[in-house]
Amino acid sequence: MTKQVCVFLADGFEEIEGLTVVDLLRRAGIHVTTVSITGDATVHGAHGIDVQADKMFDDVRDFEEQDMLVLPGGMPGTLHLGEHIALKELLEQFYRERKYLAAICAAPSVFGKYGFLQGKKATSYPGFEQELVGAEYVTEDVVVSDSIITSRGMGTAIPFSLTLIEKLVGIEKAKEIGKSIIYKE
Repeated sequence: MTKQVCVFLADGFEEIEGLTVVDLLRRAGIHVTTVSITGDATVHGAHGIDVQADKMFDDVRDFEEQDMLVLPGGMPGTLHLGEHIALKELLEQFYRERKYLAAICAAPSVFGKYGFLQGKKATSYPGFEQELVGAEYVTEDVVVSDSIITSRGMGTAIPFSLTLIEKLVGIEKAKEIGKSIIYKE
């Protein structure tokens, strides 16, 4: 059965962080849906790149079938993600069910805000350490702690994405995709 992932997009998201995940996971055969939380299918990236989301948040009917939810960072995108009430409820449901939650750059702060990082190791973009409430902050590129996956920023988008692939479909597929894009051969 094909694994399914939603990547949530808000105005001001970091384009590389969101789209690297989409690209690499799709190369691995994972079904990825980009979901706009803005009320508009066109989402404006932090650096002036507009992206057409696959679906609007209110139009997604199959969240329970998803295997992972991903939050890209960027400002003010991260703030918008953290303020979206229905997304908060969905994230809380996944957290309770111990399904995969992943965030990169500033976005792990959303997990901190919701109390998901208590007693876990986590990382984020430098300067957001205090926002990871209850976490043991580490500076590794990618940190996996139970079902929570965090990463540091745009420069770690590839290892972050490869880690997501590893968790969803295995290390061999992650290595295959890494090799195919000539990543750290």
